[in-house]
Amino acid sequence: MSGSEINADLWMSEYITPWDIYVHGITEVIAYKKTAYQEMYIVETGAYGKALILDGKWQSCSVDEFLYHEPLVHPAAIYHGSPRKVLVLGGGEGATIREVLRWKTVEKVAMIDIDSEVVEACREYLPEMHANAFDDPRVELIIGDALEFLDTTEEQWDIIISDLSDPIEEGPSFQLFTKEYFEKAKRILSPGGYFVVQAGPVSPAEMKMHLRINNTLKAVFPNTYPFVSYVSTYGTPWGFVLASGEEINTRPEPEAIDKMLAEKTTGGFKMLDGITLLGLFNVGKHLREAIAAETEIYTLAKPPKFFGKGSLGK
Repeated sequence: MSGSEINADLWMSEYITPWDIYVHGITEVIAYKKTAYQEMYIVETGAYGKALILDGKWQSCSVDEFLYHEPLVHPAAIYHGSPRKVLVLGGGEGATIREVLRWKTVEKVAMIDIDSEVVEACREYLPEMHANAFDDPRVELIIGDALEFLDTTEEQWDIIISDLSDPIEEGPSFQLFTKEYFEKAKRILSPGGYFVVQAGPVSPAEMKMHLRINNTLKAVFPNTYPFVSYVSTYGTPWGFVLASGEEINTRPEPEAIDKMLAEKTTGGFKMLDGITLLGLFNVGKHLREAIAAETEIYTLAKPPKFFGKGSLGK
């Protein structure tokens, strides 16, 4: 291409739709493993630092992961105000628990991940993401199945964060975006607690799964609201859903949020402040209308199926 300089010989191609591919140049494969649950790559990219790839789907990248992990964690914590106990379902890189630990009020964080080999690889090769969060005495790492944990625990949690990989049919998260799963999470949510889920892409061509996750959560929780962050390495705006028995103020006061963050956290945010939170909840009219019109609910009998897998090649 005239005027362009290509600096990679290896490319990670992620299939966004049947007609669209998003491609990242890879400069080094740091680790590869076919685990009992999924295929894992940890790679060095040309532009975005180190990245974790699971089943051909981009998970997070060290340069822009804050655009995903800060929105995933902090809106729920802000709305709660003083979370003490936080449950993270998934979260292999450790970046989610890193963000949870910014809250001074937090006394315990439990992270449940099914794949010990992915977690260990992330601990070894992605210190930029976990920042030694696994070593914090407040953290309890449990290698196990999220559904089994939800069925057997009697502990109650102020915040539950569903940070699961996309529901690829042969992947470990295939049935964890369903009404039954959300009901199990609601059972162990403390009074006044908040549940948040990463809920897929929201571009006009890709939003079907996000709409149905919203609708499924509305069948379980009295109050839900979507919000959006643009994560550059995903090549698409990314959706989340906040759910609670409490009302959700979608027009938070930025100055009050900044005051809370200054008092109750250790700081260090790259993205999140009061103005950012207000912006996250200003969801586009087209998306709000599409969510309102959606009727399908995901169940274990009819779970979501995320489109496609990526591939690594020259």
